[in-house]
Formats: sequence, structure tokens, C-alpha cells
Amino acid sequence: MSLFDLTGKVAIVTGSTRGIGRASAEALADHGARVVISSRKQDACDAVAAAINDRHGEERAIAIAASISDKPALERLVAQTRARWGQVDVLVSNAASNPYYGPLAGIADEQFRKIMDNNVLSTHWLIQLVAPEMRTRGEGSIVIISSIGGLRGSSVIGAYNVSKAADLQLARNYAVEFGPDNVRVNSIAPGLIRTDFARALWEDPERIRAANESVPLRRIGEADEIAGAVVFLAGPASRFMTGQVMVIDGGATI
Repeated sequence: MSLFDLTGKVAIVTGSTRGIGRASAEALADHGARVVISSRKQDACDAVAAAINDRHGEERAIAIAASISDKPALERLVAQTRARWGQVDVLVSNAASNPYYGPLAGIADEQFRKIMDNNVLSTHWLIQLVAPEMRTRGEGSIVIISSIGGLRGSSVIGAYNVSKAADLQLARNYAVEFGPDNVRVNSIAPGLIRTDFARALWEDPERIRAANESVPLRRIGEADEIAGAVVFLAGPASRFMTGQVMVIDGGATI
């Protein structure tokens, strides 16, 4: 058996119309999984699902829009996935937001709550929605896309970093709870990746030059370099791994 064979598996990937989420969904489909493309806008989801299906010449993806801030929408996402494909084998919780840039000491309560709700509470909701069936079957993989921001402080994205640190702990805690049922929960902590989310940084020549000088590999990461780790964590190659964080940052944190 291939260590990376996902044939027959069903994976939900949030925030999968662009960036790390899209690259992850495409990679999962390339390795045999059926994937659910989800983000806020249905038309964007439809376009990505269609591109994946065209690439494979068969239905390998479906599109179900859902806002991560809307619990009933997430409930519908999971319910519609089960109605269409029977079960959920893999959850990739990737969607996140950061509406505030500045000192943590100056953030408004509403902004702080939005970051924590979108980046932590929504993942908690999704895990609660998919885990019971995984535990009953005795198999499943949950992957949380965190950030190296969860491992260090920042003078400008402190609240985001707090939320990403919480994501790491969600993985650890749920790994303890679900381990006896062979359901694994892991997280990935990317460094700076060339996505729309980080566009303001990598499009600024001076800022990206300074950032790259501090990274041993001397470059920014690409979305598909995170997608490979998602495939690893989703499949049998990582079957003895749970509660861990995979740091993929070009060496920035060392």
C-alpha cells in the first residue's frame, strides 16, 4: 500500500478557493481523495471544484460554500458532505482571518473576539462536527493550519498569534481525547508563504528582502510546499503521529 494513497477518502478543506487551502485540496485530490471545496462565496468554490474535476476527468471535488463565522453554515457543510459522499475522513481546518494590524495593547474587544472566533472557535466547531463519526469508525485525521506566529510574539499581529497558539493547543488536547479511538489531530505551522493573505509583505521589495535575509533557505515558501504536509498528515504515512505541530518555515524559527 502506498503511504500516500488517499483513494476512497473524503476530505473537507476550509478556505480552499486560494492559497494553502486550494493547494491542499488539489494535492489531496491528486492522491485519490474526494475533496469538498469550501469558502464564503459559492461561485469561487464552484470554479475551483470544476478545475479539479477537469484535471482528473471525473468528479473528484464538490463545492459547498460556508462562512467559518456561521455555525449553522458549518453544520450544513458537514451534513451536505455526508449526504453526498457518506462520511468525512479528513478535515483540513485552514480558513482564518486577521482584521487587525497593530499592537495587541491597542486592539478593540470586537476585533479580538472576531480573530478568536474565526481562527479558534470555528475550528473547535468543525472538529466537534466531524469527530464523532471518525471515532465510531476508529479512523480519521484532522489537520489544523496554524502558523509560526503561534510560536513567537509580534508587535503587530499579536492577536493573530494568540489565536494560532490556541490552534496548536486544540490539536494537542483533541489528540489526547481522540487517540484511543485512532483519530489523529495534528497542526501545521507555516512560515511566510506566497498567498493573498500575506501579499502586503511579499509584494513590498524592501520588506521581503529583509524577511528573506533572516531565513536559512533565503526565500519565501509556496503554497504547494504546505500541501505536501497536508497529504502526509491525511494519509497512512503519518498513522503513528498525533498532537504534533509541523513547522514548515524555511528555517525561520531556528
